[in-house]
Amino acid sequence: MLKLRYLVACLALGLSILLPQASGAEQAFQRFLPLLVDLDGWTGKKADGVSMEMANMSMTTANRDYTKGSAELHASVVVGQAAVGALAPLQNAMNIQTSDGHMITASMHGMNVLKGFNNKDKSGSLIVGVSKDAMFNLSYKNLTEDEALALAEKFDWKAIQTAAQTK
Repeated sequence: MLKLRYLVACLALGLSILLPQASGAEQAFQRFLPLLVDLDGWTGKKADGVSMEMANMSMTTANRDYTKGSAELHASVVVGQAAVGALAPLQNAMNIQTSDGHMITASMHGMNVLKGFNNKDKSGSLIVGVSKDAMFNLSYKNLTEDEALALAEKFDWKAIQTAAQTK
């Protein structure tokens, strides 16, 4: 999961350097930045993102990192082909549980989610399918799954869904 996020971010960053930006024009990712909210008791870095348009492909990402002691959160919104690929496991019910952790599909607030958790390092990820080609993702480390889910609910998934439908 982290490798995919890193690959997508590197590709988007590289292309953003190569492609000219319209000065003063609002980029597509900017509509998501206000939705990456401050979290009480957490230090949040500045939210940022990338929008990329190519023939037959577009991708928009917005992300923000948070820390609190040794705990870490990474919140992101992904729209486009990268989201479609990441959302594929939500199409079929999945319930994998081992002594090391689990990956479970479920429904929260009327949206399909994929919850993954690693017991050893108290890390995991929540992927929320806000539309067929858009997702909200919260990756975390040094938190229990319940703590992370409570933090994930601080973000307005319906507003993210609405912003993702805006072209």
